[in-house]
Amino acid sequence: MDEATQFLQELVQVDTSTATGNEEAIAHLLQAKFEAAGIAVKLIPYADHRVNLVAEFGDGQPVFAFTGHEDVVNVGDLSQWHFPPFAAAIDGDKLYGRGASDMKSGLAAMALAFIALKTSGFPHHVRFMATVGEEYGAMGARQLTDLGYADDIAALIVGEPTGGKIEYAHAGSYNYKVKSYGKSVHSSLPQTGVNAIAKLVDFVQAERTLFADTPVDPVIGELVHSVTVLRAGDQVNTIPDYAELAGNIRPTPSFTNAEVTARLQALVAELDAAGPGKLEFELTHSFFPVLTERTGRLVTRANAAIAATTGAARALTISHGATDASEFTKSANHFETIIYGPGNEAGSVSHQVDEYVSLTRYHETIREFEAIARAYFD
Repeated sequence: MDEATQFLQELVQVDTSTATGNEEAIAHLLQAKFEAAGIAVKLIPYADHRVNLVAEFGDGQPVFAFTGHEDVVNVGDLSQWHFPPFAAAIDGDKLYGRGASDMKSGLAAMALAFIALKTSGFPHHVRFMATVGEEYGAMGARQLTDLGYADDIAALIVGEPTGGKIEYAHAGSYNYKVKSYGKSVHSSLPQTGVNAIAKLVDFVQAERTLFADTPVDPVIGELVHSVTVLRAGDQVNTIPDYAELAGNIRPTPSFTNAEVTARLQALVAELDAAGPGKLEFELTHSFFPVLTERTGRLVTRANAAIAATTGAARALTISHGATDASEFTKSANHFETIIYGPGNEAGSVSHQVDEYVSLTRYHETIREFEAIARAYFD
């Protein structure tokens, strides 16, 4: 087995699912790989067993950066998997396992390209950032942004699965809760209490058209919004005194996260003032849209490098997903970003049972990542 495949297996075999919070083990595997190549490494703890990693070589400007996350989503129903999700089993050209596509193959490919650049004597400033918690909260990217690691970046590659396409823009992701407080009484006397469900129902009805007049972004398209969670009551003969809902919105550059917040808060205040009971708004996560000029330096040179390496340029696309770039772009520093990786998001592989990555694409992407960094500095 070749070294690159073995390294990917080692990463996939570590359970870093959301339920475990065990990214420290991945950080140590990366650390050993980098230090063996003479690359300086910083381990930046977020919490117990949750560790970000930053490695770099070179100095000066511009700074070219790779980033990927160490965590994976939970495995779901184990009985549905044809291979154990952390066995990193290989069948033909496919390596199976949770995170094989999203995004340990991207993480491994960037790491090996980063090492290849260093060992070849590449004379420019390159940074590698591995983060915790991207799948729920992006707290690792937020921590690194707060520590200034995005303040001098000129170009950033996020190695998420993109199905062989280059993503130059993606929507934001915005999670919120609305909490409703009432008064609990016996259901035979509802007029003496306050049903906490009632105002939530009013909110759900109003939310359907709340963003109907928002502008369509010329690149990302329409703002997408949904109420996705409802919780209320625990006994059929009791008026509930508490209920809550949660929703998700995909903001665009044409209708920003701040504008979303203002509109939601205004609706909650209006409904709160209308009759008994109380509504409260809570912002859970706010990830920004990411947009890079498709004719800019990073996109054009990356695609030219890919074409020169593997024979064909890639289609350019946008996504309604969100990545760690949403946090990194909160830096006051403005930089170009592309999302590109060996995994097959387009085939609904990521987050699914029997997640896999093509080993051919994985090996190609290692070479492409190295070529992109070289082309950027040409």
